Amino acid sequence: MTTLDTNLADLLKPLTAGQIHAATRVWMAPLTRSRSKQPGDVPWELNAEYYGQRADPKKGAAVIISEATQVSSQGKGYAFTPGIHSKEQVEGWKLVTKAVHDKGGIILAQLWHVGRISHTDLQPGGGKPVAPSAIRAESKTYTSKDSGLVPTSEPRALETDEIPGVVEQFRQAAQNAKDAGFDGVEIHGANGYLLQQFLRSASNTRTDQYGGSLENRARFCLEVAEAVLTVWEPGKVGYRVSPLGEASDNPQDRPIDTYSYLAAELGKLGLAYIHVVEEFGSATRSDENEPVFAAIRSAFRDAGGHAYVGNGEYTAETAAQRIATDKADAIAFGKPFISNPDLAERFRRDAPLNEWDRDTFYGGGAEGYTTYPPLD
Repeated sequence: MTTLDTNLADLLKPLTAGQIHAATRVWMAPLTRSRSKQPGDVPWELNAEYYGQRADPKKGAAVIISEATQVSSQGKGYAFTPGIHSKEQVEGWKLVTKAVHDKGGIILAQLWHVGRISHTDLQPGGGKPVAPSAIRAESKTYTSKDSGLVPTSEPRALETDEIPGVVEQFRQAAQNAKDAGFDGVEIHGANGYLLQQFLRSASNTRTDQYGGSLENRARFCLEVAEAVLTVWEPGKVGYRVSPLGEASDNPQDRPIDTYSYLAAELGKLGLAYIHVVEEFGSATRSDENEPVFAAIRSAFRDAGGHAYVGNGEYTAETAAQRIATDKADAIAFGKPFISNPDLAERFRRDAPLNEWDRDTFYGGGAEGYTTYPPLD
C-alpha cells in the first residue's frame, strides 16, 4: 500500500465517539437546504428521501448531522428551514429518522437558535429578534420566496429573567428530537448564531452574569449544554464551534483562549464530540490558525470529552492526512455530500465526484436535492 492508500484506509475505519459507534470517519455536516413543507416549517417525504439516500453507514455518511433546526419560532432566521418545536414537526422528523434507520444509519439533530440573525418578518408577532445585546448584525437573510436577501433586523437584548426560558427551548427541542427518533443531538454554537453571540464580546456587552468575563460570556452556552444533558446521555451529544473570524480588540476574546476554555468545560461534561468549523468566511486552516485547533483538541480531550470532528473544505486526501496525524478523529463533509450521496464509497473506490449545482442549494424541490446519482 502507498502512504496515501494507508491514510485513506484510516479515513474509512470505524470510530467510537462516546456512545456513537460510527462505521467510518466520514460524517455528513449540517447543511441548510430550505426545503421544509409549508406552512409550519415541517419536514416531509422529500426530506426523508434526501437523508435516506445518504444514510448507508459504509457507503454514505457514518453519522448524519441534520440541517440546523429551529428550537422555537423565536429561533427562526431563514424562510423554509425546519423546526423541532411543534407536534407536526416532530411527526415530520419521524419520517426522516425512519428513512435513515431503514438504511442502518445514524442521525443527530442539530439544535439551532439564530438570535439576532433574523428579521421581524420571521418573528412571532413581528417582534424584534433577540440577542445578548441590542447590536445589529452585519448580515442578511431571506424572509420569503420572493424577498431576496434582506438585511437582518435590529435585535433587542434579552432580559436576564428571559434567558432561562431560552435554555428551556433547547431542552424541550432535545426532548422532541428524542421523541422523533434521533440518535443524539448537536448543539449549534457556531457561525454567529445565538450561543456564539453570547460568547463574543463584539456582540455581548452585557453587565449581568452573562457578560463581561469569559466565564460569564460562556455561561449561557454551558447552561444550554447542561439542559440538553438532562434529556440525553453525554455520549450522544456534540457541540459545534467556529473559532475563526473572531476579530476583536478585547484581549480576552482571542480564539485560542475563548475556545480552549469552552472546550475544556464541554469536555468536563463528557460530550461525545466537539465539531470545529476550521474554515469560516475568509479564515482558513492555515499554519497560523493551527494552534487554535490544537488547543481546542487537547482541552476537550484532556477534560474528558471524546472525539474532535473537523469541518471545512476537506477532500478525501486532506481528511485522511488530518486523521493520520491525529489532528481529527472524524471529518464532517458538507458540499460533497450534497452531490454525492455515496461519498464514502467514492472515496473507497477513488471514483470521481459529482459536481454540485450551487443554484439549487437553497429552496426548490427535488432538483439538485434528491436527483444526484450514486455510482451504482
